[in-house]
Order: sequence, then C-alpha cells, then structure tokens
Amino acid sequence: MTDRRWLVAIDLQRVFGDPASAWRAPRYAAAAANVARLAPAFGERAVFTRFVAPATPTGAWVPYYEEFPWALEPADSRLYELTDDIAPLATRTVVATTFGKWTDDLRRVVGEQPSLVVAGVATDCCVISTVLAAADAGASITVVTDACAGSTDDNHQKALDVMSLYAPLVTLATTDEVLG
Repeated sequence: MTDRRWLVAIDLQRVFGDPASAWRAPRYAAAAANVARLAPAFGERAVFTRFVAPATPTGAWVPYYEEFPWALEPADSRLYELTDDIAPLATRTVVATTFGKWTDDLRRVVGEQPSLVVAGVATDCCVISTVLAAADAGASITVVTDACAGSTDDNHQKALDVMSLYAPLVTLATTDEVLG
C-alpha cells in the first residue's frame, strides 16, 4: 500500500468475539477475518484498540457497570485481550476506557487530521463513537463494512446508515474495495 492511510482496528477482543460473552458481536469471526486480510496491507500503519473497564467508574459509567458488573475486570484480564487470530497482527495497540477511541493516545499515533480506514466491533457502539468524533475533528474516514460487526445485524446496518450521512467525511467500502 503506497498511500498514507491508517488502519484503525477497533476492539477485536475476547469480550466481543467469545460466543459465551454477553457482549458478543454475532458476526465477529467474519469481521476479524477481514481485518486479518487488511492488516498486512497497512503494515506499520495499523493500530489496534482495546476497550477496558476503568479501575473506578465515574459519572454515567457507574450505572453502566451496575448493569454489567461482570465486565469490571482489570485491563490485563483475559476478557479484554485481543483474540488469538488478531493478537499477532497488533504491533501497535491503544487502550481506552471509553467507547470512542478518538483519544489523545490514538491521535499521537495517527496525527490530528489523518486518513483512516476503520474496522472492528461493535459497529453500533465503539466504531460509530470513534468514527463520528474523528470525522468531526477533520479526519477522512473509510468504514470497512464487512470488517465490522454490530451487536445485531440490524444495529450494524443502522450504524452504517448513520455514518454514511457524514459523507464526504465518512465513506463506506468493503474489504475488497479497500484492498483493490
């Protein structure tokens, strides 16, 4: 790949990929397989993110974790590890306790107004939260539709529909289109 785009692979973790997890994204395996196809094309310009629970929830996160107390695990918990198929690809990782990953840590890696290719889970939570904040900050974004998975297929499509409203800041493409 000769362009200057960054792959941002969001939260491809056990908590979202494990069939026994309450937060499982049903099409996680297909999304992860497409991220595995994308990552080599970006090489050093790929960054992976991990969602982790805060040590002490504050604000609106207090009732959130009252609803999901099982998720209050330390950042190094197996629950929050990248899945086995993704971990070897992740030479650069950013960790955040928020849904949106457009954080100072990610901006230090990709720059203030980068060109991003975004994939990951869940389309209707962490992906959309990241994409809209980054677009609002001036990033140019391509969301890889078949390299994302939602909490349900319907929620995945709804999130893609919302993000497509942000054109031309946000465009949608398939893995094959990005790699082509």
